[in-house]
Amino acid sequence: MKSLVRFLKDWALIVSMLVGVTGYLLYSALPVPASMHGVAGRAVALVQPLLIFLMLFLTYCKVDVRDLRLRPWHLSLLLIQAGSFAAIGALLISMPHSGLRVVLEGTMICLICPTATAGAVITGRLGGNVEGITAYTILINLAAALLIPALVPLVHPAPGADVVTSALLILGKVFPLLLMPLVAAALVRRFLPSLHAALTRVSGVSFWLWTVALALALAVTARSIVHSTVNLSTQLWLVAVSLICCVAQFALGRMIGRRYGDAVTAGQSLGQKNTVLAIWIGYTFFSPITAVAGGFYSIWHNVINSWQLYRHLHRK
Repeated sequence: MKSLVRFLKDWALIVSMLVGVTGYLLYSALPVPASMHGVAGRAVALVQPLLIFLMLFLTYCKVDVRDLRLRPWHLSLLLIQAGSFAAIGALLISMPHSGLRVVLEGTMICLICPTATAGAVITGRLGGNVEGITAYTILINLAAALLIPALVPLVHPAPGADVVTSALLILGKVFPLLLMPLVAAALVRRFLPSLHAALTRVSGVSFWLWTVALALALAVTARSIVHSTVNLSTQLWLVAVSLICCVAQFALGRMIGRRYGDAVTAGQSLGQKNTVLAIWIGYTFFSPITAVAGGFYSIWHNVINSWQLYRHLHRK
């Protein structure tokens, strides 16, 4: 049993993605009434944000906000993510009929997506500062919760809704998902210490929640690709920009962090993303095909992490 658990942990990304894609292909091949497909879609739309909320909540239960402090590189990374997201958004607003709209929207997702909840684990194994990446994870979640509702309605207006209505709808989805887990964890720590202690003991459950959420996210991505009317070249461009964004953010984060003696932590903070959230943002607020960018980003950043861990262990 221990060997099976270890195998699943070591290959969680590949297993989750294979389960998600294969599960969708098998389900779509079954002679299921069209009404059942609608029920399945609504179920995924309900379960996916719930899993993200629980992942963040369990992660924040391990964090005492009083132990966190701002670091000089935090501001630089926030400016990069917020500035690049806003710059591409402004470009799309000025060119509403651009043929590169889908590709640029996919790029926006890769840039604004917050740091992965598992980022602290990889950072610790690489010898980085766990408190530093945890503080940045909270900051970028706050920033994303404000920027996405402010800019997305202007970039990708919802049919039949004005900008203000769209912004409020997005805020209603993003705010509870990104900020309420932090508030809930702080309240539990303050008023229910026994429950908080129990939750910190089972915080490893968030890892398995992540694998389920990733499988569902890849199933949604597979559905988007299968039913997409977007040409193949556009889809390949989304794959390419996800790779470029991933490599560039890891490199830029390490370059900035190196100035402050914290290259590993800054690199992981900017490069390792909550790709389940990226996929959800894509098919919820943009067009579903943009979720492809988030799906492939999950592959690229795990490849980079595997390479970094190999190099770190080899040096040791």
